[in-house]
Amino acid sequence: MTDRVEDKAGSGASERQQEPSEGAAGGRLDLSAFLPYRLNQAAERVSQRFARLYRAEAGLTRPEWRVLATLGQFGTMTATEIGRHSAMHKTKVSRAVYSLESRHWLTRTPSSADRRVEMLALSPKGRQNYNDLVTIARDFEAALVATLGEEAAARLRDGLTAIEDKLGPAR
Repeated sequence: MTDRVEDKAGSGASERQQEPSEGAAGGRLDLSAFLPYRLNQAAERVSQRFARLYRAEAGLTRPEWRVLATLGQFGTMTATEIGRHSAMHKTKVSRAVYSLESRHWLTRTPSSADRRVEMLALSPKGRQNYNDLVTIARDFEAALVATLGEEAAARLRDGLTAIEDKLGPAR
C-alpha cells in the first residue's frame, strides 16, 4: 500500500490519500460480488421502499414500525424482548415506544414479577393501525413476489432460511 501526503499550498494542512489495498489474497474486493454487501444492499432497498408506504400511511419511522409489528405479532412484551427480536438498540426501542405511546397506540403496564420492568401492548387504536398496516405489508410483499416471480421468491426464501439456520439469531 502506498500513502501520498500532499501539502495544500501554504495552509499547513495535509491531505492523506490512500490507494486501495491489495489485501492479503491480492486484488481488490469487488463489493458488487461480495455476498454480505449484496444482502445488505438488497435488504436496504426493500426496506426503504416499504418504509415509504408506512410513512405515508401512518407517519411511522422504521423503529416505530418494527415495535408496532413486533407487538402486533407477538402481543405483550418488554422493551428488551422487542429489541432482541427486532435486533434494535435499546435507545431506538425506547424512542419508538415513547412515540407510539404518545399517539395512544400502545400501553405500558408494570410487570407483576418485576416492578422495574414494563409490559408493552398495543392499545385498541394501535391494534387498528397495525391491522391497516398489515394489509399494506401483505400487498407490498405480494408485489415483490410478483416482481421476482414465484420460483425466484421461493429460492430467495430458501436461501435466507439457510443463512438464518447456519448463523443463528441476530445478537
